[in-house]
Amino acid sequence: MRRFFGFFVSKPFTILFMILAELGLLYYVVYTFSVRFVTLYNFLVVLSVIIVVYLINRNDNPSYKLSWAVFILALPLFGGLTYLLFGGRKIPKALRAGMIRNNAKGEPILKQDEAVLEEVVAGDPAFERQIHYILRNTGMPVYADTETTYFPIGEEKFKAMKEELLKATKFIFIEYFIINTGFMWDSIEEILKEKVKEGVDVRVIYDDGGSIRLPRKFLYRLRISGIKAYRFNPMSATLAIQMNNRDHRKICVIDGKVGFVGGINLADEYINKKLRFGHWKDCAVMLKGEAVFSLTVMFLQFYHYLSKTTEDYQLYRADFSSDPIVSKGYVQPFTDSPTDDELVSETTHLNMINAARSYIYIMTPYLVIGHEMTQALIRAAKSGVDVKIMVPHIPDKWYVFAVTQSSYEEFTKNGVKIYEYKPGFLHSKVMVSDDKAAIIGTSNLDFRSYYLHFECGILFTDHPVLREVKRDFVDTLQNCIEVTYEDCLKVNFFVKLGRAILKLFSALL
Repeated sequence: MRRFFGFFVSKPFTILFMILAELGLLYYVVYTFSVRFVTLYNFLVVLSVIIVVYLINRNDNPSYKLSWAVFILALPLFGGLTYLLFGGRKIPKALRAGMIRNNAKGEPILKQDEAVLEEVVAGDPAFERQIHYILRNTGMPVYADTETTYFPIGEEKFKAMKEELLKATKFIFIEYFIINTGFMWDSIEEILKEKVKEGVDVRVIYDDGGSIRLPRKFLYRLRISGIKAYRFNPMSATLAIQMNNRDHRKICVIDGKVGFVGGINLADEYINKKLRFGHWKDCAVMLKGEAVFSLTVMFLQFYHYLSKTTEDYQLYRADFSSDPIVSKGYVQPFTDSPTDDELVSETTHLNMINAARSYIYIMTPYLVIGHEMTQALIRAAKSGVDVKIMVPHIPDKWYVFAVTQSSYEEFTKNGVKIYEYKPGFLHSKVMVSDDKAAIIGTSNLDFRSYYLHFECGILFTDHPVLREVKRDFVDTLQNCIEVTYEDCLKVNFFVKLGRAILKLFSALL
């Protein structure tokens, strides 16, 4: 009972209630005045029509435009107004200016070793397009001699992360979408506090939306212990579109020598200490070598924006001259931001699909994609590429899962193979293709990751880690249910109808 009442005084419920109350009041006022003043009613309807025309002619994803157009035309009185409040996807000017300014600080520092670039392109010209795209549009170089460890499950990453944190002597940078109190975070926090006492520079960034269940005084608790902590884009009960822009990245950097990236957040469900949606399947990678500096720069760009400070980035570059890392293959970390109007995550995924010749295997918790990517996957399958997509069997959001399922029939009819992870929830964000390339990162195959969130990932080419990623996918298939075209035909008509309706608004979920 105490837990029940606690929900109604929690921060998530309070913010949601206030936003819905504000929205309801706004709609009530608009409706009341539009009934009394025909001119206002006509103005709002005309506004909705103009916005639909604007959307149709806008250079944007067709699915995104369709979702909003249907919503606006279905509710012409409120539709245009709602789009102006939530649909523009324009982040606040201060955030855009701040991020662009801090990103510019990193560009001169992240210099591409031309010898490495020539080497990787000469090894296989098929890599050139993807590598050059990332380099030109994010400023993130490709590195050689970076050792990589792949963790197919959260428990393994957590163990390795604690071991590396205990070795820290200079600095620890932690940036995660979700931090929640419990066994996982409490264990890490204790290490961080001890490291502060040892003189280690410890900094933490967490997204306030993703970490909304944290205690109210969590930020204060970290700061009084000596941890330099900041919340990204604090949630508030206001009708503001910038609430959609979340820091979805998961980065940990230790002394500039070791870095972690992947789908695993710092909460107990990610290591199966807490069961929410069955068994939680996730993955991450640990880097050791020069490529870690790109992760360091990513973190510092955010940190300097939030703290309103500046530093010499070179102070945080590790020196490997006395203990060089020797590893085969190439590693290219990259970041994606809604501030630059460049769809890096979506484009890198499309490039990977279009370049596949033998196979492409994908793990994703959500499959909410537009026409272009849908057709790219189908074209690959029709061209003889073995296209396998793995998604959860037990979803965390039923309505998003319904949109995922709405695509099954078209995919399976055209040769794309769909598998659901039977034991529970699959949260891994992985693409691997042709034993030549893989992307492991934080971006889901959905509109929020592609258009609204700050994301990061790592492109691996000709790297030994590819064998581990592929092995993990093949092994995980043993715990999956294949969804066939015949299965899709048996789905109840009304269930299909419900999924189709939700798919109309997929870009708004």
